[in-house]
Amino acid sequence: MDLDVFVTAHRAEWDRLEHLLRRGRHLTGAEADELVTLYQRTATHLSLIQTGGQDSLLTARLTQLVARARATVTGARRAGWRDAARFLTESFPAAVYRSRHWWIPAAVLSALLATLIGWWIGTHPEVQATIGAPAELREMTRPGGEYESYYSSHPATSFAAQVWTNNAQAAAVCLVLGAFLGIPVLWILFLNMLNLGIGIGLMSGAGRLDTFLGLVLPHGLLELTAVFVAAGTGLRLGWTVIDPGPRTRRAALAERGRAAVGMAIGLALVLFVSGVIEGFVTPSSLPTWARITIGIAAELAFLVYVYVLGGRAARAGDIGDVEAADRTAELPTAA
Repeated sequence: MDLDVFVTAHRAEWDRLEHLLRRGRHLTGAEADELVTLYQRTATHLSLIQTGGQDSLLTARLTQLVARARATVTGARRAGWRDAARFLTESFPAAVYRSRHWWIPAAVLSALLATLIGWWIGTHPEVQATIGAPAELREMTRPGGEYESYYSSHPATSFAAQVWTNNAQAAAVCLVLGAFLGIPVLWILFLNMLNLGIGIGLMSGAGRLDTFLGLVLPHGLLELTAVFVAAGTGLRLGWTVIDPGPRTRRAALAERGRAAVGMAIGLALVLFVSGVIEGFVTPSSLPTWARITIGIAAELAFLVYVYVLGGRAARAGDIGDVEAADRTAELPTAA
């Protein structure tokens, strides 16, 4: 084999492969296919040169080029901690931010529903009578009664763990059942608001609404926000079944489903913080204003996290999905 002729014939291909490798993740679909083709050709060229035992410098260059191309084509993974960092600083907040047009209306309408139910129960003694006997209601709403003792009925650590588990399960159910046109999600939201509304109504009817809010707000702001985010994501997933947009229904559901799985993990972390507040802050001896301040601070921190980090990632194109290399290709690609 005439090495000079061989190099002259194929140098442009090697230079093109090196150029594509420098571009990294910014390749178009056609360029990615071209990279695969050039990688296969260069691997063949390297094999021919190694067989002939000619030009160690050229062999070294092509060996390095083929190794880089192989790592790109086969999708070499980054360290796990970097994936986790990207998820927490980009993917999860971006997913929450992008779904805000679903969970914010869900939050507003749910809060109005809970308030309406609470007003109706609190101003209608006959409705209260259908919930329980007068003695039972007095036991629930009196100082030190069931509503207050609930938060200190178990050791803080085990109580926080129990609350976290229950809320994480509820959020996951909203995300999973969203695929059923979102109907189960609406029912779960209604049940949550009904329970909250009953508490508001009974405690306001007993003249102790301030005590009830002092117990609920420290952890409830962040907890309910997480539930609303889960519900909004579930409703969005359900709407995708009805209207997948310009993509196929399968592709749209796959993308939304992957984002929902990531959302479940992220919300579990948010609910862990809420559970810690409910287990340690809500039943504490801190003054009511201090406990509520902690709850407001946690809520504001989450919103800033979503709107600053999430907004920035969303504007950069992050949709809360896994990285492109980890997705199933929607169209056949060159191999």
